[in-house]
Amino acid sequence: MPPKRKNPEGKKEENEVPMKKKNIGKTHKLETLYDIATKLRIHSVQMCEASKSGHPTTCSSIAEIMTALFFDPAGMKYDPLHPENLLNDRLVLSKGHAAPILYAAWAEAGLVKKEDLLNLRKIDSDLEGHPTPRLNFVDVATGSLGQGLSAAAGMAYAAKYIENNPCHFFCICGDGEMSEGSCWEALLFAAKYELDNLTLIVDANRLGQSEETPHGHNVKIFADKISAFQAKVFTVDGHDLSDIIDALEKIKSVKKKPTAIVAKTFKGKDFTDKIENQSGYHGKALEGEEAKMVIEVLKKKIKSEDAKMEPLKPEKLIAKEPLPVIKLRTLEYKKGDKIATRNSYGKALVDIGNNCPRVVALDGDTKNSTMSIDFMKAHGKRFVECYIAEQNMVGVAVGMQARGFIPFVSAFAAFHTRGYDFIRMSAISQANLKIVGSHAGVHIGQDGPSQMGLEDFAMMRAIAGSVVMYPSDAVSCEKSVELAANCKGITYIRTTRGATPVTYPNDEVFAIGKCKVHENKVGVPKVTVIGGGITFHEALRAQQELHDINITVIDIFSIKPVDEATIYACAKKSNGKILTVEDHFIEGGIHDAVCSAMAKYKDVEVLGIGITEVPRSGQPDELLEKYGLSWKKIMEKVKTMIQPTYHISVSYTHLRAHETREDLVCRLLLEKKKIIMS
Repeated sequence: MPPKRKNPEGKKEENEVPMKKKNIGKTHKLETLYDIATKLRIHSVQMCEASKSGHPTTCSSIAEIMTALFFDPAGMKYDPLHPENLLNDRLVLSKGHAAPILYAAWAEAGLVKKEDLLNLRKIDSDLEGHPTPRLNFVDVATGSLGQGLSAAAGMAYAAKYIENNPCHFFCICGDGEMSEGSCWEALLFAAKYELDNLTLIVDANRLGQSEETPHGHNVKIFADKISAFQAKVFTVDGHDLSDIIDALEKIKSVKKKPTAIVAKTFKGKDFTDKIENQSGYHGKALEGEEAKMVIEVLKKKIKSEDAKMEPLKPEKLIAKEPLPVIKLRTLEYKKGDKIATRNSYGKALVDIGNNCPRVVALDGDTKNSTMSIDFMKAHGKRFVECYIAEQNMVGVAVGMQARGFIPFVSAFAAFHTRGYDFIRMSAISQANLKIVGSHAGVHIGQDGPSQMGLEDFAMMRAIAGSVVMYPSDAVSCEKSVELAANCKGITYIRTTRGATPVTYPNDEVFAIGKCKVHENKVGVPKVTVIGGGITFHEALRAQQELHDINITVIDIFSIKPVDEATIYACAKKSNGKILTVEDHFIEGGIHDAVCSAMAKYKDVEVLGIGITEVPRSGQPDELLEKYGLSWKKIMEKVKTMIQPTYHISVSYTHLRAHETREDLVCRLLLEKKKIIMS
């Protein structure tokens, strides 16, 4: 047992737990539970040996915790043959490298075939190195440490405030993992919303990957920290089932605050003195004689080979319903009116919320700028204020979508970079997540480069399976929200701060993977100019001002997937010349998307205008001009692109008296002579 906290008066402090082992022993089958815990350790060793990789020692430190959660009446109430049941209590194994013991627990519960455990980490097995929702008992992917508690908090919030569901959510974090700031963001969130249906379990096993964790076995520090975040904390000996069960019983009576169990454990527990609590075994499978010796030691501890316990089950089965088709109202915008797409986003969000009770919205204290505030006013119960904690906000959203909701996550585009690893992991979670970034690009003006969000397309295009949309007016923005709501997976929508004119009719049809072509002149176009958002409107102005030069303007709308066929068709009509213009860094955005699509066509040349340096504060129009994005700069670039090209190869025999080679080239150009000499 870890040392009890003391004070001068000798009174018990809040995070102490007076253990009542005599009562536990009479009402719980401890001997059977210890046998199951040992079986879980054996499975973990065997699985990692079979795969020649894995983390058996970190599995061992939570064997008793997993046993109590899965098999004791004080633990989770769940149906092992129906893990999809929404009434089941849930476990998020945030320390995902302990995956083997999670799989072993489900095998002992009867869902996973025990013979399949030895397929751990094989290419044709869903028992991967870290848990993913390819398995029906895994809600969210873990393994990038510090993310599980946010997801568990999102699930707990949805169950408590929207579903009115009595189920409980547990999350196991490693002690080293608790160095991640996101864990504390999640605790703040859980305390703010009084998530008494959420329990954090800290596996304080002392050892990290390369050295001792910051607090080692000093569980008092963990208890004090977590208590400061307004959670009710219980400290336990993580290998004493009486302690664990007692704490699990006590959390049931805690109201209006989250709970936490800080467990002092030992890495490699019962793996012999050579391995238990020793450095150098993290991520190391036990093999050969070493594995054989450890398994023999463990088997001797088992009192009954037939040890088995059935969990308590919910009274009924409730499964997630299929997502409905979500439709917008009939739009009533007037062509030419200037409306910021962030405002039309707010309207669309309210509208789809009216039509579908599973749409939820989250924001990070920017709701009056992103305009998700409109949703809050209309559907307050389904709006979640996550405050200035963007990575936790994404994690909460991932948890909510695991409960069958459709979350729209809003923030300034620049601030989504803070939560990028959570977004990356949400793809591995197969999450149905909608991310909206506003106030992007130099066009936001005076606020300066820290607010401009010039990387958003690059980072969102890199997410596996993502869809990236950039609406240019109010109509296309509302249609993009409708498309996102009905698209299973991760979608990103960029909205703008400044107002842009309504360009499209209210009944215009938009589609993922399709762009919009604008041609308004007779004759052959000289260049195809591709823009989006602000730069689309600048390109349209350039098109109008280029009286003697015909250009085609494309509103890209869908940056991923990009409309390759339409872009190539336009390029062929315009002599193979394409110019991209984007209020984004030149790397990773519209230019790169178009270049990737056109790379296989030898008759297409793509030039690009984008941001190539850290910009500065200024008026929006000044900044567009400075960085080459204004309609005037687009015109200049187009004129340069259509200048005649002269391929000149000269020799000194062409030189006149006192004429340099450079003079000769200039003379030939002025005479508009094209000389090609081999």
